[in-house]
Amino acid sequence: MSAVVTAKSKSDMTQEELQRLEEDEFNNGPLSVLQLAVKNNTQILVSLRNNHKLLARVKAFDRHCNMVLENVKEMWTESPAAGKGTKRSVPVNKDRFISKMFLRGDSVIVVLRATG
Repeated sequence: MSAVVTAKSKSDMTQEELQRLEEDEFNNGPLSVLQLAVKNNTQILVSLRNNHKLLARVKAFDRHCNMVLENVKEMWTESPAAGKGTKRSVPVNKDRFISKMFLRGDSVIVVLRATG
């Protein structure tokens, strides 16, 4: 992206300049992780506000981090309620498989490239 375009405020940009800026942000900014995952069909790990994690392939996304995901493995930890007179309960790791999912971006905390 040229320095001339980035020096302008968005309200002063033409529609074409705004489109180029968005493409540049998708290809070189933080959203490039999602862009590469779509392009190469690689997995990502998403950490959510409800403390669940998703390991999935991204089919589509937007600037708000809304995502269409496939082959999703959702993982979380549950601590069973301890009864009276019992010691602390042992946390249990849980997971489930979801074939297709729309994920609303406001629940996303972190997106990482899955390795290995």
